[in-house]
Amino acid sequence: MMKKHYFILALGLLAAACTPGKETATSADGAMEEHIEAVRQEFAPDKRVALFKIEQRGNVLAGETNMPEAKQELLGKLKAENIAFVDSIQVLPDAELEGKTYGVITISVANLRSEPKHPAELATQATMGTPVNVLKKQRGWYLVQTPDKYLSWVDAAGVSLMDKGSFENWQKSPKLLYTKPYGFAYATASANAGTVSDMVYGDVVALNEKQGDFYAVTFPDGRKGFIPAAESAKYDEWVASRKPTGENLVNTSKQLMGLPYLWGGTSFKGVDCSGFTKTVYFMNGLVLPRDASQQVHVGDLVDTSNGWDKLQPGDLLFFGSPAKDGKPERVVHVGMWIGGNQEFIHSAGRVRISSMNPQAENFDEPELKRFLRAKRIAPEDVVVDLRKTALYQ
Repeated sequence: MMKKHYFILALGLLAAACTPGKETATSADGAMEEHIEAVRQEFAPDKRVALFKIEQRGNVLAGETNMPEAKQELLGKLKAENIAFVDSIQVLPDAELEGKTYGVITISVANLRSEPKHPAELATQATMGTPVNVLKKQRGWYLVQTPDKYLSWVDAAGVSLMDKGSFENWQKSPKLLYTKPYGFAYATASANAGTVSDMVYGDVVALNEKQGDFYAVTFPDGRKGFIPAAESAKYDEWVASRKPTGENLVNTSKQLMGLPYLWGGTSFKGVDCSGFTKTVYFMNGLVLPRDASQQVHVGDLVDTSNGWDKLQPGDLLFFGSPAKDGKPERVVHVGMWIGGNQEFIHSAGRVRISSMNPQAENFDEPELKRFLRAKRIAPEDVVVDLRKTALYQ
């Protein structure tokens, strides 16, 4: 019996001796996860605009990122703590693209999805001529990043892929910008001809020459067409004329009155709330971040603690729920102040004008109740100032 007890005790001691090794492995696993999360928070706190999908599988680091500097930061942290790992992180763009990592939207409005399939959520839109970074292909879809840094998927039919040389040649060509809300490009220099494409405000094509009352143009995918001169402007002249004053922003915003609300929309085919403010500012030469919860972080705060007197036309108003009971603030809606009878314009059901004045016929009590704050946007606050950045050229 004594021998049996000694044998059991020895097994117990052996098991106890193994325990520290398990704790060490668990500790290393935890440290690896902590470093992954720390780098994610540093480089990609907003997954809408930065790709850092890295996970730990045993001692293997798997996943992908479009930020090589983030990967190097992570590997450096792990090496500094002598944590063993196998690097299986893919840095995008994918090599399978064979250098065609430049893209230009080639249809009037491309619907960009949250996943590579048509039933997926409409994340945003991009108008013809918009340059995008192409990251990878999945079936008939491409993961792209737009000039406002938004990551989303576009159907292959909506984008023309180019290598660096082809893209540079495209950029060098003179450009024409469509300036009417909606119209067409024609097969010949006649409005009675068949159409090559529909067009919306902001579409950009290569300008060849003027023929009568039309401009001969080339689309990013090489198609040829003719656009009425009265419905377009040479891009360099258009961008030089942009003056994002409060008055101009308000006048522009009213050109979108009645436009239907479209979740994910950022064009004259439909706009959501932030797509509306984004389109208004784009028409005045400035590119805002995509979503309301991103737009709220740019610009200077306007004091509204004592009313609306300090607001100026063009200021953005943000709505949602404040931080409470440990829950973070949620910004879910944005509109633009236009003045007058305490009025603002926004996309809610359709683009319309509401008022903060309880005595006004268009008083919007629900929005007043969830108002959070207002921001004033200056050109230096935006993602891209088209007057200073050769985005299309």
